[in-house]
Amino acid sequence: MKNIIVGLILLVSFPVMAATGPEQLVRQTVESVVDQLKANMDTFKSDPQKVYKMVDDLVLPHFDFVAMTDLALGSYKDDVGTDQKPEIVSEFRQLLVRTYSSALFEYTDQELIFLPMEGTEAEGEVTVRIEIEQAGGFPIPINYTLRLGDDGWKVFDVSVDEVSLVTNYRSSFARAIKKNGVDGLIKTLQERNQE
Repeated sequence: MKNIIVGLILLVSFPVMAATGPEQLVRQTVESVVDQLKANMDTFKSDPQKVYKMVDDLVLPHFDFVAMTDLALGSYKDDVGTDQKPEIVSEFRQLLVRTYSSALFEYTDQELIFLPMEGTEAEGEVTVRIEIEQAGGFPIPINYTLRLGDDGWKVFDVSVDEVSLVTNYRSSFARAIKKNGVDGLIKTLQERNQE
């Protein structure tokens, strides 16, 4: 669980940057968020809304939540009606933001090692790789998969220790849809976001 939490910390680190390649975007923004965490942790702990705002400002412009939702839905994505899709995307986005914001409090100044990127920018899809050094333990690999679209590079999946954080929701989404349909999934997400 600690590995996933540390990975989530780095996930919330993509501020707006002009025409930056995916590798540079990840490097610059991870360093920027780590600096903010070091400088403002007491403020964030006393007022969690400020963490949500930071995530809202820095993350949302650089994540493709529609693609992330489709990944989480898996084979059920075709069962979602056009009127239901925006609701699921919105609720899933809120769930991810709250989860990632909470994970920020687990950051304890680990060293980051940037590894060579997989894929090429010309292909339009790359994986930016980072390892987080752990005192007395193995490094934790974090992979960010980004796709180039009309709005620039967007993250659509993140894996920690080779486990996708997005597809990790697939089984719970499938259970909710099997039990109560797509509307049941929307209700489940809404309830989780109210907790």
